[in-house]
Amino acid sequence: MRETLEREIKLAPGEGFVLPGFGGDRLPTRVFVSTYHDTPDLRLARHGVTLRRRVEDGAGLWQLKLPRGSARLELEVPGQATRPPAELVGLLPCYLRGSKIAAVARLRTRRETVCAHGAEIVDDSVSVLVGQRIVRRFREIEVELVEGDEHDLKRLVKELRRSGATEQGPLWPKLHRALDIAAAIVPPAPEKGTPSGVALAVALGNEYRALLSHDPGTRRSVDPEDLHQLRVATRRLRAFLRAAGALVEKEWAVSLREELGWLGRHLGPARDLDVMLDRLRHDVIALDEDAGPAAGLLAALEEEREAAYRDVVGVLDDLRYFALLDRLEAAAVPPLSGDETTLTAVFRGEAKRMRRMFAALGDGPTDDALHASRIAVKRARYAADLAAHELGRAGEHFVIVAKELQDILGDHQDAVFAEARIRSWLASDPAGAFAAGRLVQLERDRMAAARAAWPDMWQQLERAARRAVR
Repeated sequence: MRETLEREIKLAPGEGFVLPGFGGDRLPTRVFVSTYHDTPDLRLARHGVTLRRRVEDGAGLWQLKLPRGSARLELEVPGQATRPPAELVGLLPCYLRGSKIAAVARLRTRRETVCAHGAEIVDDSVSVLVGQRIVRRFREIEVELVEGDEHDLKRLVKELRRSGATEQGPLWPKLHRALDIAAAIVPPAPEKGTPSGVALAVALGNEYRALLSHDPGTRRSVDPEDLHQLRVATRRLRAFLRAAGALVEKEWAVSLREELGWLGRHLGPARDLDVMLDRLRHDVIALDEDAGPAAGLLAALEEEREAAYRDVVGVLDDLRYFALLDRLEAAAVPPLSGDETTLTAVFRGEAKRMRRMFAALGDGPTDDALHASRIAVKRARYAADLAAHELGRAGEHFVIVAKELQDILGDHQDAVFAEARIRSWLASDPAGAFAAGRLVQLERDRMAAARAAWPDMWQQLERAARRAVR
């Protein structure tokens, strides 16, 4: 499977537009036909996902494009025209949810390309086909970074505008223009004065889209960041519903939180193993001549990780998960309770609970107490995110400091978890005692560093919390 991260901008050519040469190389003209596949209600396209088979010079290639922030991840595999490859369709259950896919459109593209300044600039003339009949034509310009940077991209776009091109708007696939598919409407960020219920709905929608966008990558288990961000979205959704639960019907919020908790519990073990393996791989290398015996520990953790990811994928294929996604999609219009609590008040409540937690820590807090305090910081941080439009810059500062304290306490918890796992391995492989001892010492050093650092950072966070709610 070939993988490419597309960073591109689309523009519309004005009347009489001619693609500039940019002092680069003009490539030979290409002509290809793309058959797009989707559900009857175009569920993939409405989420910014493209699945197509492109034929050029008699050779066919399946392409899947997935949203990746402001970019798109493109996956390519060879395959016959009869049906989309299983390795691509297998990444899409969160969008399909049991719906069948079939061909929905066929487009022929004539492409002129110029390579310049680390980018490919293409001029596409597109014909929408029904059988061999052309039912629609349109043209678009794309600038895709290959080796260049954002400065190169801005420079090229500026030159294209001078030549008569205009901004096309959101980066939506050609299929949207071919079938007149309306782009999904993403609500604007809340502003001062936005009703609390509306702000909550926007926040829930943003996290739902984040969850969806990291589902396919989690199934691939290539980049651990996908599982991490899937888990973050799950936690943020749950935290928002917990903090602002008074704004919506209680039974609805409690039930949805329970389902998110179920999902989060299944994501946790695999994420913990990703974190532990990342730090232990580096630590084992640093053991030099003592690294050999620790290879068994890494092998055991890799095996556990594979099993944990199989469990994650099993959950992501569960009908219960699809039902949760349906409920999250519907949460764009949550059942409001009529409560008029402000989100600043919600944040104030979480900050108060956080202060009580830290006040009870004392001089020598237990590992469990520090972990619980970290959770309190995270909840207050998420409440500040939810109330960002009301708290302003003071809220932004609180979030930054909270993240720093959260990271310090997270390092401590990771070290506690890693030490326990190393000791567990040692019980089954005593020959690695010396290597295990060195690894445990590294974790103890991290714990000591975190314990030394957190009190000062907590003082900073407490001041930031007070400023945020003045």
